[in-house]
Amino acid sequence: MSLHPFLDKALDLATQSLTLTSPNPRVGCVLTDSSGFILGQGHTQRTGAAHAEVMALRDAAANGRSVAGATAYVTLEPCSHHGRTGPCCDALIAAGITRVVALHADPNPLVAGQGFARLRAAGAEVEVLAADEPLAMRARELNIGFFSRMIRKKPWVRMKIAASLDGKTALNNGSSQWITSPEARADGHAWRARACAVLTGIGTILQDRPRMDVRLVQTSRQPQLVIVDSRLQTPPDATIFIAGRAVFIYSSVQNDAKKLALEQRGATVIYLPGSHADGTPTGKVDLSAMLLDLAQREINELHVEAGHGLNGSMLREALVDELVVYLAPKFVGKGQEMADFGPLINLDQSMQLDFSSAIPIGPDLRIVARVRGRGVF
Repeated sequence: MSLHPFLDKALDLATQSLTLTSPNPRVGCVLTDSSGFILGQGHTQRTGAAHAEVMALRDAAANGRSVAGATAYVTLEPCSHHGRTGPCCDALIAAGITRVVALHADPNPLVAGQGFARLRAAGAEVEVLAADEPLAMRARELNIGFFSRMIRKKPWVRMKIAASLDGKTALNNGSSQWITSPEARADGHAWRARACAVLTGIGTILQDRPRMDVRLVQTSRQPQLVIVDSRLQTPPDATIFIAGRAVFIYSSVQNDAKKLALEQRGATVIYLPGSHADGTPTGKVDLSAMLLDLAQREINELHVEAGHGLNGSMLREALVDELVVYLAPKFVGKGQEMADFGPLINLDQSMQLDFSSAIPIGPDLRIVARVRGRGVF
């Protein structure tokens, strides 16, 4: 049995908002009286709508329950600033909440302890679990992208790869549909759904003409789309243009006519050329600068589904934090690799990973692995 059952319940509520709150963090809140009776509960809604604390207060009011003198169990520090909504700490104070138990302080510099300070100044008792408590660690993992954006100033980058057991993502002729099973593809769409944005390369756009949206699982919103397109080759009639979805295209060349044609389809074209150490242009997009730019655009989790070329560049430049790899129980022989980088001179240069999980998904195996040392920030 959990030592913190109401925090456990609040975390379960936060998990229900997995695909909903971007770019806000996923937060849950439970309000109880002194006997432990639950007065109200809720989780953060879509951007611009109510946060978890306000939803819990509304739930209590809808059931005719007073929350004066109640305790609020929250998975993240109540916000203290005016953003798209008002400060949640003020809403709790106005409602008469006298105790707040939280799993984490908010890493957002606009909050960063100020919510707790205002609650204490109003006479409320505030308790925050230690960062190494299992529930606190789970809450941080749930919002790993938000923490990354606030602390590292760049998104959490998760790369998804589907491959045969001998590590091939496609045949030599480019055929890849389908190496993995329908179950694995649906699971991959679930990972897409939780991301703020999906990233792919121009090679995938031109070869596969994908939609790069979420179709195989239910979702309350479509993630935004990011395309690395060094020579600005994205066709204006590409299938990736879906009503209501933001599309960001990063290029290393300036072409006003193509830019205008793409912007007329609703895309945002960003000129971000890379350069060598001596200042000469690489002819490619500056991927590291792209991540910083995406963070400025409030991208928390970036889900990469690309070909071996862009995969190789992202890995070679140490821009990937986590991998989700589906392995099908089949050998295909010669074909396209998971990522094109190297060759290395010795094994000490290899990227070191730590396995997070390895579970069957239908007939396939899903491996989640984190680049060693990532997540500690």
